[in-house]
Amino acid sequence: MGHGHSHRAHRHDEDDVEVARVPRVVLLAVLGLLAATTVGGLVWLWPDGGKVDDVRRSVEFAAPGVTFPDAVVRKVAPVCTTAPGPGAGSGECNALEVEVTSGPDRGARATVQVAPQVLASGLEPGDGVRLLAPPAAAPDQPVAYSYFGTERSGALWWLLGAFVLVVVAVARLRGVLAIVGLAFSGVVIWQFVLPALLAGESALLVGLVASAAIMYVVLYTTHGFSMRTSAALAGTLAGVAITAATGLLAVGGTHLTGAGDESGSVLSSFTGGLDFQGLLTCAIVIAGLGVLNDVTITQASAVWELRGAAPTLTRAQLFARGMRIGRDHIASTIYTIVFAYAGTALTVLLVIQLYDQPLLDLLVTEDIGQEVVRALASSIGLVLAVPLTTVIATLTVPGPRRDDDVF
Repeated sequence: MGHGHSHRAHRHDEDDVEVARVPRVVLLAVLGLLAATTVGGLVWLWPDGGKVDDVRRSVEFAAPGVTFPDAVVRKVAPVCTTAPGPGAGSGECNALEVEVTSGPDRGARATVQVAPQVLASGLEPGDGVRLLAPPAAAPDQPVAYSYFGTERSGALWWLLGAFVLVVVAVARLRGVLAIVGLAFSGVVIWQFVLPALLAGESALLVGLVASAAIMYVVLYTTHGFSMRTSAALAGTLAGVAITAATGLLAVGGTHLTGAGDESGSVLSSFTGGLDFQGLLTCAIVIAGLGVLNDVTITQASAVWELRGAAPTLTRAQLFARGMRIGRDHIASTIYTIVFAYAGTALTVLLVIQLYDQPLLDLLVTEDIGQEVVRALASSIGLVLAVPLTTVIATLTVPGPRRDDDVF
């Protein structure tokens, strides 16, 4: 009796439920096999740099000779609330007076026309902008500058710094590890996913391999190497597979093209071999990773804590109690997914309101159809990942103990 208490008192909270050898070996063997498959997929699908460079060289962001000098705003003209009159062209409204701060024409002043929305964003003298400068028709002619964009890097760096500071201050070491995992995810997407898609690799396979690689690193980095994390990882990978299968069937069944916006038109013009339906499925899989990771780690932790607090529960009772927690989490997480997609599609929803057409009639449009499919496919994978993770965790933790074994 005394030995049992002292043994539990000296173990770390991550290991307060000792997993038997058989489930430990089975779970780690499965994860090891999937890890090897993921590494093999990365090697097989890793994009050919020469092929990607050929695609990039075939695309020009701007016409030859066009430059993008920096400038600082010196004067802001009033906003025209009606159609601009003759004075608008001379800079009396909807215009910025700027001073070029980079390039051969540094120090030059110019007046550039801008959309009313640009002025309404709160631009003031001293703010930075980026100009577009076509080559001059003749050496003695002034450059016809036009507005390209607003310099936002300073504000974004401050926002990023505030984000890191808040995460580290509140979550401490776990926050630091989460940021490391987030940085790794960005590297995988930028260095592997995007080049592989441009190189014409299977978008679905790229999405699955990248998602698995991200989840292995993110989960173990953030939550530590433990059987609890391993159970959550197994449930996450199962949810990724379900989301991919659901997305593939949904995209094909709804006949979505995946190329309904301006970006799709640009890609179709320069990358003829790109599978846009596969690209949409890949986007569905990657978009659901964060929420999926959230629910699976919560379910695995719930089962572990329940087993530690109630070692006499049968596996069926343990699963039932874990699912009570999971159902509450499912409800709140579905709201998160739907509201996230509603927020990204807010301008489209405003256009629908403007046209005053029934929503069901507008489901035939590509924009609305894509958002609905993304939300529903991600939600299906999320919901089914909860019982799957709970089952995996329930089978991994020890079975019920007799009352006389507890004390």
